[in-house]
Amino acid sequence: MDTREATRNYRLNQWTEIVRECRSSGQTVAVWCAENSIIPRNYYYWLKKVRTAACEALPSLQPENNSIVPVSFPLDQVNRVSPQSIESSSPAIVVRMDAIILEIHNTASIELIENTLRALHHAR
Repeated sequence: MDTREATRNYRLNQWTEIVRECRSSGQTVAVWCAENSIIPRNYYYWLKKVRTAACEALPSLQPENNSIVPVSFPLDQVNRVSPQSIESSSPAIVVRMDAIILEIHNTASIELIENTLRALHHAR
């Protein structure tokens, strides 16, 4: 690691802590920066750098890492509501993730919602 990279990592770590302090303060960025003698433009510059570094640190989604997550739906839960009643009512919650649209109705069981959300978490 060269000096430039070490300096960048040091600053990134410093600003990660600064961003955490600002976020946990409950104040707006402008008020917090004014109280801590930080120029808001610098704060937002480093916020972008911190976010980029965090995204780069995430594991990449390679095809070999993706797997199908089995989701069990109890038959009594699935058959309890008729398709006509679902079509006639509007969903209580609509979740959109890329090409996935999930509509959750008030009649959905907690177990069904938990299993579905677990599957979506692993499908991202």
